[in-house]
Amino acid sequence: MPTVYFVDADGNQFEADVEAGTNVMEAAVDNFIDGIVGECGGVMSCATCHCYIPKEWQDKIPEPSEQEEDMIDMVMEPQDNSRLSCQIEVTDELDGLVVHLPKSQF
Repeated sequence: MPTVYFVDADGNQFEADVEAGTNVMEAAVDNFIDGIVGECGGVMSCATCHCYIPKEWQDKIPEPSEQEEDMIDMVMEPQDNSRLSCQIEVTDELDGLVVHLPKSQF
C-alpha cells in the first residue's frame, strides 16, 4: 500500500497509507488531513483540494487537463507546481509521494 506524505504550511508532516486507485484528495479526507477539503467531491468545481507537488514527483503523475488548469487559475496562491489533489490517482509508483498544502486552505 503506497504511503503519501502531506506537509502543511507550517512544515508539519502527516503520513497516510493509501490504497492504490484512490485519489490524493480522498486519501487526505479519509485520513483527516487538514488543508484539503474536497467540497465538490472531486468533480473539479471548487478547488478546495489545491496542493503543491514537488518537482521530483511531477514527472510521475499525468499532466493536468485543461479543465484542471482552469480551476487552478482561480485558487489563492497558485504556483507552477499547483495541482488539484482530486486529479492525482495514487499508484504503487507514487509510494512516498509528498504533497504540500497551501496556507490559504487552513
